[in-house]
Amino acid sequence: MEQDKIKDLYTYDDHYRDSIATVDEKGKRVWVYPKKPKGSYHSKRMVVSVILLTILFAGPFIKIGGEPFLLLNVFERKFSILGAVFWPQDFFILALIAISFFVFIILFTVVFGRVWCGWACPQTLFMEMVFRKIEYWIDGDAAQQRKLKKMPWTGYKIRKRLAKHLIFSLIAILIGHTAMAYLIGIEQVKEIVSRPPSEHWAGFVGLIAFSTVFYAVFAFLREQACVAICPYGRLQGVLLVKDSMAVMYDWLRGEPRGKLKRNEQRTEKGDCIDCKLCVHVCPTGIDIRNGTQLECVNCTACIDACDDVMTKLGKPRGLIRPTSYTAIVEGRQRMFTPRVAGYTGVLLLLVTLLVVFVSGRSEVEATVLRMPGMMYQKLEDGHIQNIYNIQLVNKTAEDIELSVRLKDQPRGLVEVVGEEALILPAKAKLDRVFIIKLPQEQLKTTKTELSIQLWMGEQLIDEVNTNFLGPVTLEK
Repeated sequence: MEQDKIKDLYTYDDHYRDSIATVDEKGKRVWVYPKKPKGSYHSKRMVVSVILLTILFAGPFIKIGGEPFLLLNVFERKFSILGAVFWPQDFFILALIAISFFVFIILFTVVFGRVWCGWACPQTLFMEMVFRKIEYWIDGDAAQQRKLKKMPWTGYKIRKRLAKHLIFSLIAILIGHTAMAYLIGIEQVKEIVSRPPSEHWAGFVGLIAFSTVFYAVFAFLREQACVAICPYGRLQGVLLVKDSMAVMYDWLRGEPRGKLKRNEQRTEKGDCIDCKLCVHVCPTGIDIRNGTQLECVNCTACIDACDDVMTKLGKPRGLIRPTSYTAIVEGRQRMFTPRVAGYTGVLLLLVTLLVVFVSGRSEVEATVLRMPGMMYQKLEDGHIQNIYNIQLVNKTAEDIELSVRLKDQPRGLVEVVGEEALILPAKAKLDRVFIIKLPQEQLKTTKTELSIQLWMGEQLIDEVNTNFLGPVTLEK
């Protein structure tokens, strides 16, 4: 009997696999009007959403050691993660962080399914906990929204549409400015919004673009961002296994489903009375009773709806619950499987390497390049000079005064162009030009290898190798 029910999971109402729930047979989008959710899971999601959204909006203002909590400034190639500043010279560390995060996502998905999508993803948080709440407040619940859509364009409908989209626009602008602050820093955003657009055209256009995109996503694109665009939504279908946690319908208990008639004694039927409330509250329009589906974001709205019905019927809650295929079929949940153990081992190895590299990275790094397009110059005193560009990166929290010296070149001279003192600001980058002069008689080839050393007082900070060009001195 149980095996038959397991088989029924894949045969009952199987036509749903032919298309996604938000597209009809003609390929036209089906607009989703989810019923307003309520229940214990929804209340918990509200608390989690408030905490996460508070952190999101406060993030640009949080400083750790004088640096942003999170900054991904791809324009100036400066990144700050938990106050630690990373530059292009730290690319391998950033790559290792990205790989570690990717492996963590895989591990998290294998164990807990798409709980990130329903409980922590900014797209879902804003859509379901902000924009959808405003829509319920202005347009009403699902039935009222459908009725309003079919109404002619009267003053009543126009007022509601204007009010809703005006609020949507203001929130989208706020989100756009916040996203921009994570890219260029809150100080730059303040400067852009406090000055005329003509002084910051690039920043002004960027803010407009971000705000427009967010408005379009939350006002019109909506669940399609999760269903058709988000790469993680597609990836999770490959990552989920029978032991992965997900929002699931217990078909062994619920089937065969059927309507409940007054005073009916249900002997052969399952606990599911086919009320379809789990479908009505789903923000992506799916029927969770058909099994795990691509569109499901594990928002748990169907759990609250079903639990409420089961309570009224005097039946145990949990017909739909967070569980796994294995737990439903075998009655036990397996968490630490060989696959999970393998991903955990890889993740621990990556984190160990990351700690080693971060703790062992140099405090100051230098990149030295000869001035492009410049040949050597002969001086009247018999020296040959080359001009170099030097880029210095200070990863410490203090200003550093450096001096440039040549290794194993006692007769060589180094002159820094500009200010005499080479002062490198804390957690900053400095570009300077300097000149190296060598006596012509000690040049034996057209290209001489040099080692340039950076000293802080009597402490060697860094050493960089480069080439010095000059004429060959022929020995007599």
